[in-house]
Amino acid sequence: MTETSQDPRRRHSAEVVDGVGKSASRAMLRAVGFRDEDFAKPQVGIASTWSNLTPCNSHIDELARRASDGADGAGGKGVIFNTITISDGIANGTEGMKYSLVSREVIADSIETVAGCEGFDGLVAIGGCDKNMPGCLMGLARLNRPSVFVYGGTILPGEGHTDIVSVFEAMGAYSRGDLDLIEVKQIEEAAIPGPGSCGGMYTANTMASAIEALGMSLPGSSAQNAVSQAKRDDCEAAGAAVLALLERDLKPSDIMTRQAFENAITVVIALGGSTNAVLHLIAIASTIGVELSLADFTEIGRRVPVVADLRPSGHYMMSELVAIGGIQPLMKTLLEAGLLHGDCLTVTGQTLAENLADVPPYPDDQQIIAPLDRPVKAESHLRILHGNLAPEGAVAKITGKEGTRFSGSARVFGSEEEAQARINDGTVVAGDVVVIRYEGPKGGPGMREMLTPTSAIMGRGLGSEVALITDGRFSGGSHGFVVGHVTPEAIDGGPLALVEDGDLITIDAEADTIDVDLPDEELMRRRAAWRQPEPRYARGVLAKYARTVSSASTGAVTDLPE
Repeated sequence: MTETSQDPRRRHSAEVVDGVGKSASRAMLRAVGFRDEDFAKPQVGIASTWSNLTPCNSHIDELARRASDGADGAGGKGVIFNTITISDGIANGTEGMKYSLVSREVIADSIETVAGCEGFDGLVAIGGCDKNMPGCLMGLARLNRPSVFVYGGTILPGEGHTDIVSVFEAMGAYSRGDLDLIEVKQIEEAAIPGPGSCGGMYTANTMASAIEALGMSLPGSSAQNAVSQAKRDDCEAAGAAVLALLERDLKPSDIMTRQAFENAITVVIALGGSTNAVLHLIAIASTIGVELSLADFTEIGRRVPVVADLRPSGHYMMSELVAIGGIQPLMKTLLEAGLLHGDCLTVTGQTLAENLADVPPYPDDQQIIAPLDRPVKAESHLRILHGNLAPEGAVAKITGKEGTRFSGSARVFGSEEEAQARINDGTVVAGDVVVIRYEGPKGGPGMREMLTPTSAIMGRGLGSEVALITDGRFSGGSHGFVVGHVTPEAIDGGPLALVEDGDLITIDAEADTIDVDLPDEELMRRRAAWRQPEPRYARGVLAKYARTVSSASTGAVTDLPE
């Protein structure tokens, strides 16, 4: 029952457990396993996203215990707590998907709430799905205490080199008549063989790679199989690393600098990563107080090529990249080419350049990562489009395989479900631009992913003949000629709300434009006649989200200052 400690590593936990006035606090903690000596140790909160509702997170309970062991072994006291997760793979195409992006904010809120209340001195956050990962980073950024993020790891391929996107596309192939129900069921049964995040360079693996490039994960964390000794070791090392960060008082704000975000964008582009990285990196930067905008993705994209032949547009899966060395050799190549800032600090306490100094190159015979001088695509696949349909910007994922320009006739839908039904029944035909509106952050609410309709388009063999634009967003597994994040969104009277069936829409991914062929006078006439739809939810988390969420162009965050 000593007075408050002067240990600088314990500036938060000391307020909770030191001194006779905190006897009640210590009594509570004794009941969950604290001993006398533990009260003098720095407390490390272990934020676990464990859940058995999704394979992405079903193994994270063990990883959380490993991280706690690592903190204990380095002289701290690990305390495990949970936050939520949801499954996009399960919810896609349903009303439940509206909660997906909302969960990112709930996760950030809950990590901030628990750690702020309980007085943790440092944190480890372990995430394994595409919303809980940026949610974890945003929670760590808000708290700004010495912290490490751990990626739960990638899943292994299913039989026949299948994955979750194979299942979505099989459903489209069934509606076209190319597969029967038995064949769809065979793919369904084989595609998800065990724990881990979806296996291509979809949003989870994209964000894991971005977070490592940011410096917030230990080297190699983003490219490990979920069920592996390497991942278990990564967790223990992360727990220990927090103690070293506490010694130096090295916080997320020291690591997640403007230059670090530029590194993250560079790596995302080189890997051919998900459009969701645009939304999430802007949100994380906003939370830590770094200015980042859509224009930064364009600027960096002009000098960074796509070099990875990874799904969904390519051939290989993350586990195959893991087998040849992960992203570390790629990052070293980018650094040597002057495309990364090597002086950025990382959670190792060293700079990015120091972390990469002894990394060996990829094997000579590998086919996954192309040389910088013979890239898959010379410039970024992430195109930021502007025009009279998206005055504040839109995000397209154009690999070049689907072409770089599309002009077609608008076929307009007020929801994902409406569009899905008309794709499946053959109403949507070659030459159409499918417009799905009122699916933005506020209008959905929740900015659903359009993986089900894009997969149906691909499954029906229309991937190069139909474009899709939306104020919603896309799964990292989506591919084809797709444009999302259209801002201002339709619910706010954005131009997408004014499009009618038959309007000519042109998307140009070289000029970075998206326009509807209408004179300004006609758009003004339609705007005068437009009426904002009533909110879809009046109470509950979706209603609160709709009232507080910012535009997709600013990250769709819910805590922007007034």
